[in-house]
Amino acid sequence: MAPQHFRSIWISDLHLGTRNLQNEKLLDFLLQTESEFLYLVGDIFDLLKAQKRWHWPKVNDQIVETILAKAANGTKVVYIPGNHDHMLRKFNGCTFNNIQIQNSVIHETVDGKRYLVMHGDKFDPIVQNSPWLASIGATAYEWLLLLNRWFNIGRKRVKREYRSISSYLKHQVKIVVNYMGRFEEVVAQEATQNQVDGLICGHIHRAGIREINNVLYTNAGDWVESCTALAENASGRLGVIEWHNQHPILEAAYGKTYEDLYRNRCLASTN
Repeated sequence: MAPQHFRSIWISDLHLGTRNLQNEKLLDFLLQTESEFLYLVGDIFDLLKAQKRWHWPKVNDQIVETILAKAANGTKVVYIPGNHDHMLRKFNGCTFNNIQIQNSVIHETVDGKRYLVMHGDKFDPIVQNSPWLASIGATAYEWLLLLNRWFNIGRKRVKREYRSISSYLKHQVKIVVNYMGRFEEVVAQEATQNQVDGLICGHIHRAGIREINNVLYTNAGDWVESCTALAENASGRLGVIEWHNQHPILEAAYGKTYEDLYRNRCLASTN
């Protein structure tokens, strides 16, 4: 089957090097999609985990090789480091194997909209001001992802579809929901200050598209829970791709707002 073509694709929070990455699904996504622009929006490698435990199955080599092949064959690949691979931020402006490293970049869609692209950890007050609390939260999140992994192994054996316990709990706990809402609003303020039409980020592991005070907030999600990406089609429209099913790319139905579009689980159209 020929790959689906998008003008631009954004993926974030792969956490290569950990057991939590859903690497088979990520590889399948990379092989079945093509784009003119591919943005790697932070926490691609989990270099913080590399200091303790490093998990690197052969499929991870295939993931890296596939991205390198895209860069070699004409896709403009931009790597924007996050807080788990922040060591790479010192290489801002450098190019390695046709992959540009930029701490932030402005992307212009085909219809002339300008979006600031960055990982988003600078908007996280816990990461910035309370690293000890962030460390405790990260440990709890690791245990939750472990539970999630075993839960879905059981569901797969009885032929049930994937379901994220951790994602469900995050959306039910009021303090976390409020935190995510504040994060999105601060991101939107950054877009206004930079005089762009919107901002594209990752970091909080929740894909989404919202219009906030006439600014478009978008998040590419992650590949440890939701297996989501953000995409731009040939007309410049943005949408979220979910990759839990075998061929999940569908034509997006028209919605009044981007928020309605994603709430109804519609995906970005390819052309």
